[in-house]
Amino acid sequence: MNISMTRIQAILVKDYKEFSRNYAVSIMVLMPLILAFLYNQSGTSSINAYFLPINITFSMVTTYIQCCLIAEEKEKNTLRSLMLSPASLGDILIGKSLFVLIVTIVVLAMSIFLVGYTPANLFVLSIALILSAVFYIALGTLCGLFAKSIMEGSIIVLPVVFIFSFGPLALTLATAYPILKIAEWLPSTQLLLLADALEGKYSITDVIIPLITIIIWSLLSWFFTAIIYKKRMVD
Repeated sequence: MNISMTRIQAILVKDYKEFSRNYAVSIMVLMPLILAFLYNQSGTSSINAYFLPINITFSMVTTYIQCCLIAEEKEKNTLRSLMLSPASLGDILIGKSLFVLIVTIVVLAMSIFLVGYTPANLFVLSIALILSAVFYIALGTLCGLFAKSIMEGSIIVLPVVFIFSFGPLALTLATAYPILKIAEWLPSTQLLLLADALEGKYSITDVIIPLITIIIWSLLSWFFTAIIYKKRMVD
């Protein structure tokens, strides 16, 4: 697969311009920041409170923006032209993902600062956050490929917001509803469990299992995204 940095940069700049013009999409970056600030002012200091704005960032910023940018391309019939252009699959997927990754990193850093969270092991947590961002970008790409417009994309992404943002909260009800224990294997829950383990004495297993789980989710998501993308090329 040939990768062209010139094409990737062109797609990145194009996404930035579309993002800056669409205020209905760009305003979503404020949601986790406002939530993080409110949590900080309320004086909460639990790991669950710290990670709610972080998980909200992944679903309402990373997934939502990626989904809407791709849905907008489909709505304007420019995605088909991009698919049929000399740009390879790698050029398009990397270019369409790079801008959202940059926005995600900036919003995550600001959310962590505003909520007052000081990670015990910033290096390990940063790796987990980047891996999580890769997963949520794939999820946003997949949702965008199914959406026909920005409005439809906004609706399609709602289950992602509820399932992955509030998945860790489902564990509190697992005692009464055992079926909710499955939420433990969600990427958002694994990220929370990893951060919680890093705050105390942790073993290598406490770090490896969450990271591997997030990686598996990412690989599966990108695998299905690539399949759907190729089907859309011949649709």
